[in-house]
Amino acid sequence: MAFRSLRARLSGSSDWRRESLRTTLWVVPAIEVALAIVLFVVTYALDRAAYNGHLTFPSWVNNGSADAARQILIGIAASVITVVGLVFSITIVALTLASTQFGPRMLRNFIRDRGTQVTLGTFVATFVYAVLTLGSVSNGSSGDFVPHLCITVALLLVLVDLGVLIYFIHHVATSIQLPQVIASIAKDLTAAVDTEMADGGRARGRDREAGPSEAELLSRLDEAGAEVGAPTSGYLQFVQYSTLVDIAARAESVIRLLHRPGHFVIEGLPLARVWPPEAAPEVRRALERSHATGAHRTLSQDLTFAIDQLVEIAIRALSPAVNDTFTALTCIDWLGDGLCKISTRWNPRRAHRDDQGFVRLITAEPSYERLVDRSFDKIRQAGRGMPAVLIRQLDAAAKVIEHTTTPEQRVVLMHQADMILRASNESVPEPDDRLDVQRRYDVLVEVNSRRRLPPERDDAGSPVR
Repeated sequence: MAFRSLRARLSGSSDWRRESLRTTLWVVPAIEVALAIVLFVVTYALDRAAYNGHLTFPSWVNNGSADAARQILIGIAASVITVVGLVFSITIVALTLASTQFGPRMLRNFIRDRGTQVTLGTFVATFVYAVLTLGSVSNGSSGDFVPHLCITVALLLVLVDLGVLIYFIHHVATSIQLPQVIASIAKDLTAAVDTEMADGGRARGRDREAGPSEAELLSRLDEAGAEVGAPTSGYLQFVQYSTLVDIAARAESVIRLLHRPGHFVIEGLPLARVWPPEAAPEVRRALERSHATGAHRTLSQDLTFAIDQLVEIAIRALSPAVNDTFTALTCIDWLGDGLCKISTRWNPRRAHRDDQGFVRLITAEPSYERLVDRSFDKIRQAGRGMPAVLIRQLDAAAKVIEHTTTPEQRVVLMHQADMILRASNESVPEPDDRLDVQRRYDVLVEVNSRRRLPPERDDAGSPVR
């Protein structure tokens, strides 16, 4: 049991730590520099063996003099560090453009881009390798020591750098295009849905139920639960649910989290409630170790963050200063794709049970209605008077309804469709435009009616395709 608990904690925190490390510009370059140092140690040892007569290199290995070696290495180091400055400048320009065009919250998406990190790391690693090789050229009693293999490897690294530079220019030119940015955010949304599904599949005690029900425990928490305040202010970025379940099981208590990742918590205000109240001190210490807060939201455990990013790009595009309707339509298309996946595959788990099946942790997961509202509301409000935006939202809702699995999901989507239709009737002055919106609404109603009917079956009892 202890091993399984440890494995659950490690798997639960790995995604958050991986995301934190990925959103930096120093981790990948640092790893590449370390690899360059290891490569230098190996090639230097081989050069020493050849210098002492224990090894013979093939003819294609550089065999120039010490002065020529110094000139080559100085040229490599100077040119590479110059290109590093160029790459850094291009990166800053791309970040500035992203902040202006996409919004300041998009900067993290560009910082976490692997292509930029690998490019910077490759050039810095080549510079470090060239400098180390330059320092190894020396005079000895048996003649000048020239690391021929190291110089050859440095020249090969320069050729690699040229290929990386070409790739980086292409990568920047494509990554700052709006469709590419929107598609990458939609990919993050899909990954977040898959992560939530995987966590649900690893749920402990999901095949057994014991003790009081979730509703009964919520009543006890409201009536006699003790509050646990947040230790620090900031956005809740990560919660180690398995650790809290273990702590609650040992204390024979129940924890209710009042906030979910993505919420802003204030130091001293309630972060959780605990029942019975006697377990609050132990839970307070455990909660400090099993959650993380920061100055910004992250994609880890925060499904709504990716939705909010797409919505932000859409409403910026619909603002009078930008007036880019087609970008907003692209965002609506990808939001519809994300909601289709959520409707089919996402099943939030509020009650977390221990190995015996007792409810130990109740979380504040977002509802399906909340996710749909976040996807539609702000865009609908910003797109009032714009038939193209309203029509595309109705089209997206019709596609999502095709993927719904419960009547409650369809009720939520139809409520959004009704609000879109009212917005059209109130804000669109042209009758023909309102008629176009009405036609799309009628199509949505027909799709919804078809989904409500039981599937037709043939004589053998199989569904008719």
